[in-house]
Amino acid sequence: MKNAVPKLESSRERYFEASGGRKTATARVRLYTKGSGFIVNGKDYKEYFKNFKNQSAAFSPLELLKVEDKLRVSAKVSGGGINAQAEAVRNAIAKALVKFNADFKKRLRRSGFITRDSRAVERKKYGLKKARRAPQWAKR
Repeated sequence: MKNAVPKLESSRERYFEASGGRKTATARVRLYTKGSGFIVNGKDYKEYFKNFKNQSAAFSPLELLKVEDKLRVSAKVSGGGINAQAEAVRNAIAKALVKFNADFKKRLRRSGFITRDSRAVERKKYGLKKARRAPQWAKR
């Protein structure tokens, strides 16, 4: 037992886990039934998402159901930009809330939080400048 890692107290707590995505961003969220707070990648969500729009996007499923002070959220996000990460967290929180209480599903789906937005950047094609933009053509 040379490299034994001590177990953290939080690892014994009950939680509901879900993953969400947007473009190339992925988020893994854990909802703890005890305590309150919102941590993203080890930082407070207001520190991680500096833009108010992203803060409200990530926090919106909890606000909608009025459970922001009853649950503690821990999120790990990677990939994509900061806007996509905020929406990935929103998607993951919504899925975890449905696991927590199935009655929340109807309200979350009506608000569009459960459905993953599948739009992503189209790949660039050979011979073109971008996905569809062709090189300029000159007659002479």
